[in-house]
Amino acid sequence: MNSTARKMERTIEDLTLSITQEIHVRASLDVTFASLLEYLGPLNETPDGKPMSLKIEPWPGGRWYRDLGGENGHLWGHVQAIKRPTLLEFYGPLFMSYPVSSNVQYRLSEMDGGTLIKFHHLAFGLIADDHREGAVKGWTYMNDGVRKHAEAKRRPQ
Repeated sequence: MNSTARKMERTIEDLTLSITQEIHVRASLDVTFASLLEYLGPLNETPDGKPMSLKIEPWPGGRWYRDLGGENGHLWGHVQAIKRPTLLEFYGPLFMSYPVSSNVQYRLSEMDGGTLIKFHHLAFGLIADDHREGAVKGWTYMNDGVRKHAEAKRRPQ
């Protein structure tokens, strides 16, 4: 069998991506949810401090996209569900420009001393190895940014 034929034989594990994280935030539910929208949108940046230029239209069917200016950009997904301040859910290709579909859920609940965010990203499709490897790092960075932003907002200025 040649290498092309081998590449076409994929298992369900090759076609799926599942990332689950719990983020403990020392801020109220309302502050944390507002920070989630801000950080996944205009305040988002790369690890080296460059703006990602992400925008969220925070209503059912609203877009989550990267605005590169001049009517250029990249659609990450759409808001599938939003229930302020406990749920934000997206579906779409996210950062992957090939046959793939993702569901991203942020479920927030009150906990002693703040808010618990339960995060889950599930994807199905022809997921590139570099995206599979970088997704955990990327989400960890983004979710930590949400936490830091919320905790900074809760403190008196």
